[in-house]
Amino acid sequence: MTVILGLDQGTSSSRAVLMRADGTLSHIAQRELPQIYPQPGWVEQDPEAIWSSQAAAVRAVLGDAGLDPSNIRCIGITNQRETTLVWERATGRPIANAIVWQDRRTADDCAHLAACHHNGRNVEALVSEKTGLVLDAYFSASKIRWILQHVPGARAQAQAGQLAFGTVDSWLIWKLTGGRRHITDVSNASRTLLFNIHTLAWDDELLDIFDIPRSMLPEVVDSSGDLAVASELLPKGKITGIAGDQQAALFGQMCLRPGMAKNTYGTGCFLMLQTGATPVRSPHRLLTTVAWRIAGQTNYALEGSIFVAGAAIQWLRDGLGILNSAPEVEALAASVPDSGGVVFVPALTGLGAPHWDPHARGAIFGLTRGATRAHLARAALEGIAFQVADIVRAMETSTDGSVEGLRVHELRVDGGASTNDLLMQMQADVLGIPIVRSQTSEATVLGACYLAGLGARIWSNVEDLERQWHESRRFRPQSNHEERLHKLAAWHQAIHRARG
Repeated sequence: MTVILGLDQGTSSSRAVLMRADGTLSHIAQRELPQIYPQPGWVEQDPEAIWSSQAAAVRAVLGDAGLDPSNIRCIGITNQRETTLVWERATGRPIANAIVWQDRRTADDCAHLAACHHNGRNVEALVSEKTGLVLDAYFSASKIRWILQHVPGARAQAQAGQLAFGTVDSWLIWKLTGGRRHITDVSNASRTLLFNIHTLAWDDELLDIFDIPRSMLPEVVDSSGDLAVASELLPKGKITGIAGDQQAALFGQMCLRPGMAKNTYGTGCFLMLQTGATPVRSPHRLLTTVAWRIAGQTNYALEGSIFVAGAAIQWLRDGLGILNSAPEVEALAASVPDSGGVVFVPALTGLGAPHWDPHARGAIFGLTRGATRAHLARAALEGIAFQVADIVRAMETSTDGSVEGLRVHELRVDGGASTNDLLMQMQADVLGIPIVRSQTSEATVLGACYLAGLGARIWSNVEDLERQWHESRRFRPQSNHEERLHKLAAWHQAIHRARG
């Protein structure tokens, strides 16, 4: 029996899944992963806990299925992106806790660097041009720099070639191979601020800006192929697929052609648009990133991040106490025909793309004596849908407002909140395009397994894979154009006021 093992190492848990050759997921095991908060704005994890939680999930899923590790045909890995680990090459011992992608300790460092010049050029512009990203503490480079500056002896060790840096995929592969392979795939490399997405290589000028020795960096490999062979936990298991979590979800949703897009509805939202073989720059500060590289062929994507989506519903539950559980929001919001003029801007931690305003704050407008908790619940769902619509429109338009040729004709969706039928219908109405929910909400690990199966030649090409993907339900727009424009105008007025 052909079995693919998918490792899904996330921020809050590590999971392991088994996939059959027909694309069905047979078993899933999950282990929680704690976070450490040493100071306000700091978020860390124990690297050994990352590994042990992932290893425990693997053992559990194999035990549940009654499989020996030798039954595993290939292994696919997907991971929380940008999280930064540094360890000793000789011993494999981490020299510090992992600095998680959410961590903001280097925000001031990034702001200072952004105003500097390097070789006569503004650093912020140079970094953006080469990496497709914004110069922000979110990404890995400033985290590596912080570790080298603050861990005693780290700078000298790094300059002597004794330290290794990796994102979570690299760390897992190092552990799986007993330190024999130090690699990362192009999708994860493109999230470090050190990788030139045009030359597809580590960039000496970027390394100089962040003062990071090249010797620390992993080898960059394709996202699919013969990448490594495990010697620990899964002896002789072939690692044939690697991708960062959002890129894996894009692949898992079979967004294989330019203009195809997916949105993952979680605590926040991550919307990615496949742009093909050419990186597309956005005037709205959307991120240009590598989607994947297969058989030497690179695909790119535009990405927009929303900070607060499902978190807004959690706030209604925990902050206001108008819900007993998050799933109640759908029935409560459906109990009224509209929001009654209430508009909720869920900028509870600032606004992400395309506004990028960390100082914006959540706001509720249009309250009257007739407003009820049902109207507020409905407005919260609309606020999620409006934020997604803003990103889609930003992806489709260039600096002069004209269409770039990347028109989104449908949006494929996954994540916890994608099971909310009312929200999905709202999303279709506000975008004016179909919203397509796939048969499985496990798009991220599905993508890792697909990449692995492709790399192990279980499937000969991506066309074979497309037949594995099936939609569960399609939500078609029901509102007219004028109604859509009226709602968006009210939303944008509220956004303006929330930004002060």
